[in-house]
Amino acid sequence: MSGARRVQVLVVGAGQAGLAAGYYLRRAGLDFTILDANSAPGGAWQHYWDTLRLFSPAGYSSLPGRPMLQQPGEEYPDAAHVVAYLAEYEKRYDLPIHRPIRVEAIARDVDGITVTTDGGTWRSRAVVLATGNWEHPFVPALSGRGDFTGRQLHTHEYRTAADFAGQRVIVVGGANSGAQIAADLHTVATVRWVTQRPARYLPDDIDGRALFDLATRRVQAGGPRISDLGDIVAVPPVRAARAAGLTSRPMFDHLTPAGAAWADGTTWDCDTVIWCTGFRPDLPAIDLARTDGRIPTEGTRSAEDPRIHFLGYGDWTGPASATLIGVGRTARAAVAEITALLN
Repeated sequence: MSGARRVQVLVVGAGQAGLAAGYYLRRAGLDFTILDANSAPGGAWQHYWDTLRLFSPAGYSSLPGRPMLQQPGEEYPDAAHVVAYLAEYEKRYDLPIHRPIRVEAIARDVDGITVTTDGGTWRSRAVVLATGNWEHPFVPALSGRGDFTGRQLHTHEYRTAADFAGQRVIVVGGANSGAQIAADLHTVATVRWVTQRPARYLPDDIDGRALFDLATRRVQAGGPRISDLGDIVAVPPVRAARAAGLTSRPMFDHLTPAGAAWADGTTWDCDTVIWCTGFRPDLPAIDLARTDGRIPTEGTRSAEDPRIHFLGYGDWTGPASATLIGVGRTARAAVAEITALLN
């Protein structure tokens, strides 16, 4: 294609997954470029709320080749520390990152892959999609959502508890973001934390180190699934809020103009509803078939086209692959397959 910039491998996304891919592509000696929609380093970590903490100590939260240093005075580093680490990582390995560039579409033909962006067109022989899910928040289609006259926002938009001081807030969601945001708000607002089933905490001595080991054993020998043990890592702020009386309540049936209503007739008026209900993969338009809404893969590789890999989307593309420490394993495997294909 005339005018298109050409590389062997194009990586879309410069968060933790894209950087891990870049590390192994550099080691493999391939010609590659990373396109990032963000204007600054740090991936999604630069957009998280101000009290977010990792589930693991720094030594268990590192990308391949470069240990994360411990944050002074903190056992579990905060998001700002992760952003600084990722910025230093891409500089240390001199990764060829172009930003801000947003990928709009990916098209395949027999000779290669065309990637259309808001800054021009690229051609490559292989593509690694490492876009994450932060820009694609999911909110369930619950009855009454359009009737509620208060504020509604998603985890994606939550920044600081101070914005809700003195309010009555419903936090929806029984996973880690729901627990952490409910705990964050607990001391400044009147919080009702609602979940589809009673909150299930992992044992207090389990953090990201143990979760990664569990995921590894699951891959190697079919060990227990993490979800069999619980949904929430009891990081110190969550434990403190739980000890102070924070507990989950059953999910409401529908929203009303003033708040929420339960099936037994109970109602609770509130100012804000925060939906901690997860995300979906943030993929550009791509001409690959889907099954039940998901592109079929074999490992990280598209089952339909071995030139396209998906990296860092969680269990869909490898156990623990959505974590800092876990993405290295799947990045190494993806780059090995790409290298073999190109050679």
